[in-house]
Amino acid sequence: MFIKKSQIPLLIVNAIYLLIAGIYFLSRENYEFVMYVGIIVVIFFLILATNKKVDYPNFVLGGLTIWGILHMLGGAVIIDGAVLYAKILIPIVGAPYHIFRYDQFVHVFGFGVATLLMFVLLKPFLKFPIKKWASISVLVIMAGFGVGALNEMVEFTATVLVPETGVGGFINTSLDLVADFVGAILAMIYIWIKKGKI
Repeated sequence: MFIKKSQIPLLIVNAIYLLIAGIYFLSRENYEFVMYVGIIVVIFFLILATNKKVDYPNFVLGGLTIWGILHMLGGAVIIDGAVLYAKILIPIVGAPYHIFRYDQFVHVFGFGVATLLMFVLLKPFLKFPIKKWASISVLVIMAGFGVGALNEMVEFTATVLVPETGVGGFINTSLDLVADFVGAILAMIYIWIKKGKI
């Protein structure tokens, strides 16, 4: 496995927060989040394994790191008897939708970063300057959104394997997907602004 010198601080931060989160969730017998820690570790090693071939920008890797930390905090921090994921950040819409929650914020941020990652993976196959932005935009947005759909499958698996999870039902899944889509669009706007030079 190959790691650039500039990536060492990110490697250390990831190792520390994953170790702390793993110990914390195991001690609480929160097997849903133990599973999430495991998934992040797998993604972490996939990035390390492909690091020599893919030119991952540090800000994208940093975004993935922040996303992971936000995710772990969402399941660990308790406010007023409920996990941070349930916390309403901005009361835009009430029951049954509960918008805008910490959960939706993490989805917008996280799948925005995932969309940037999809663009990074696609970049070697693109010819610059990009002329067909509409086609590329649809492809990149749907790739980022697809990662969001994969995440919902992981959450569904958690509900099957762990009897009591905080995942929520159909409305939660739908709101998560909407937030993923918003994140993907915002990431694509950023890519447009930077003219693909990320």
